[in-house]
Amino acid sequence: MIPKAELHCHIEGAAAPELVLRQAEKYGADVSAFIREGAYHWHDFTSFLKAYDGAAGLFRTPEDYALLAETYLCELAGQGAIYAEFFTSPDHAERIDLSARSYTEGLAEGMRRARETTGIEARMIVTGVRHVGVEAVEKAALFAAQCGHPLVTGFGMAGDERIGHSRDFARAFDIAREAGLGVTVHAGEFGGPESVEAALDTLRPARIGHGVRAIEKPALVERLSAEGVVLEICPVSNMVLGVFPDLAGHPFPALYDAGCKVTLNSDDPPHFRTSLGYEYEVASRHFGLDEEALAGITRTAVEAAFVDEPTRSALLTRVVQPAVLSG
Repeated sequence: MIPKAELHCHIEGAAAPELVLRQAEKYGADVSAFIREGAYHWHDFTSFLKAYDGAAGLFRTPEDYALLAETYLCELAGQGAIYAEFFTSPDHAERIDLSARSYTEGLAEGMRRARETTGIEARMIVTGVRHVGVEAVEKAALFAAQCGHPLVTGFGMAGDERIGHSRDFARAFDIAREAGLGVTVHAGEFGGPESVEAALDTLRPARIGHGVRAIEKPALVERLSAEGVVLEICPVSNMVLGVFPDLAGHPFPALYDAGCKVTLNSDDPPHFRTSLGYEYEVASRHFGLDEEALAGITRTAVEAAFVDEPTRSALLTRVVQPAVLSG
């Protein structure tokens, strides 16, 4: 099995329906509006957000979050993943009257359990939500910078990239960068190539979440390649949410061929009927990547991971090229 690594997944969005159903039973909640026949059901972006929030609202204690992180990471390890980063949301924790620190510590406990069981390494990226506003994003950055948890190694921004200008959030990213955190930002998904350019110019991220609409501007693709900015690409998510009509029209192969540093990710996997393993399968079947190329994708992800160098080196030794395995 090809070793895999993931850089772009929202932890609340990774809650499997069967786990959410157990949580619903625990709290006496009705989830029939968004889970039917053991699967999430929604029909547009608005109903997706309602399903996402409905499921997320059933994780309310540190132990609930430990269970969520442990369950997801063990599933990933079963798909061959050796490393994973996921986005956390202090804003969500506040909405359920859980402190950002307790929320983070619960997730960390689940990460510890998964590592003990499977050997998978994982880290957290604290995220601000763009459409909630500048103040909320800066608050998230301050928490990420000051919490001191060794498994919090990155800061990012999600939410509607069409709201506000990237420069409005520059201070939040400066706070994170000055604290030594890796920085990433969602751009070039529902926003066009100008969204990616604005993020590069004003936020200076090491990685871009999605970034796929950069393909609409060849000069931007050349810039991404030249500057070595890593793209956290989520092909199935892009197709399901209508960013591209089908996998045949997805720009992953073009970005890869142009020399961009690309990675494979699942975003909100059960909502989009995908998994990290399936994303690698898509890259093989639809994008024509062989085993050596897929192992190279994993190596790119590990090289771009927000981890200390000893951990990175240890992970890289686990990314064995297929030729070595057969030799």
